[in-house]
Amino acid sequence: MSATAGQAQSERGLADRLGFKPGQVVQEFGFDDDVDEGLRASIAEVTGEELVDEDFDGDVDAALLWWRSDEEGDLTDALMDTVPLIADGGIILVLTPKAGRELHVAPGDVSEAATTSGLSQTSAISVGADWSCTRMVVPKR
Repeated sequence: MSATAGQAQSERGLADRLGFKPGQVVQEFGFDDDVDEGLRASIAEVTGEELVDEDFDGDVDAALLWWRSDEEGDLTDALMDTVPLIADGGIILVLTPKAGRELHVAPGDVSEAATTSGLSQTSAISVGADWSCTRMVVPKR
């Protein structure tokens, strides 16, 4: 197997581990030129759908929230704004720069924002070389 094929399989495995399923619609917030393109591509491959942007106003099953330090505003407020957009039992992935990277967000800050927003934090996973991912589940209403 080539390195590229192995990497693609690994990235697909990451999207699977994060809980993505075929047919899901995933909305993305905080997109910029520093995001992990491999993760984005693997999610699109697993779901069979392109990611939709912040302006999408339909029903979504999951959200990617690329979050870089407090310069972005308040994470709790961002999560509270995102929760109503996600289907019951859907997921929100908060992606933050890893420790030692510019604009790093402390895991405790992410955890506190999740709790305050009424979300259940289920896992934390390394995504690529630069990003950490905290997976949260939107409770059933």
